[in-house]
Amino acid sequence: MSLPAFVTRPGRGLETLRLAVLTAAFVFVLFPIVWVALASFKTPEQMSEPFLLFFSPSMENWRNVLDSGVFAAAGRSALVGIVTVIISLVVGSMGAYVIAKYRAGGSLTRFGMLAAQVVPPAVMVFPFLTMAHALRMTDTIVPVIFAHLSFVLPLVTWFLIGFFEAVPASLEEQARVDGLTRWQAFRMVVLPQVYPGIGAAGIFGFTLSWNDLFYGLILAPGNAAILPVAIANFNTFRGVQIGTMSAAIMIAIIPVVIASFFIQRRLVQGISGGAVKY
Repeated sequence: MSLPAFVTRPGRGLETLRLAVLTAAFVFVLFPIVWVALASFKTPEQMSEPFLLFFSPSMENWRNVLDSGVFAAAGRSALVGIVTVIISLVVGSMGAYVIAKYRAGGSLTRFGMLAAQVVPPAVMVFPFLTMAHALRMTDTIVPVIFAHLSFVLPLVTWFLIGFFEAVPASLEEQARVDGLTRWQAFRMVVLPQVYPGIGAAGIFGFTLSWNDLFYGLILAPGNAAILPVAIANFNTFRGVQIGTMSAAIMIAIIPVVIASFFIQRRLVQGISGGAVKY
């Protein structure tokens, strides 16, 4: 009596099991995106059949999105994300360099900078809302930018620590011997060595800002609404406009999916590199 192939060849059986698990995970992750993409081309009548795969596509949902101001909201989201990322990279790169090279603040600093991730956003939003009222900036993107900095800046700093630690100290020492100041050595020698990490951190931070709904919903719910808030507005008193909302969601998904391909290799390196090393 012959034994099954996976018993006689355990390596092949393990490889088959691994492939099956990866395939299942891929389908599980991809299914919602495919469903939303199909829903964006369905009519309200076709939406009554959620698993309908073959149908005559309609562009009505996309026309509604064009007329709804979603693209203007996407532009505001992009502006908020870009300003947030620029400030985070400038401040965060200097902070990460000091922490990596001079162990400033010790281990407590590394964990303390992530405190904003522990505190619920519902607690963090009230100071920003109070400042927005005091400065008469309610329903503008300015308080949204400051709110996004509260969680993007610490994560960008954490992300970059590992990249700065990977730069050999001899490079900076040689630059100092050649007559460069500490700032010049940092700007001209050390910083170029971590450009790939800075690029990945920037895309990562932009993605976090792009996807935020809570702060935008509280601080700029009206004329200055960012993209996630504009998408949420399709949940009306008449019900959820699923088709139009699906088209708007696709506009929000596409930049994130593209960005993920650029940062996937650096993401694990940056997050693990920020951890405390003994």
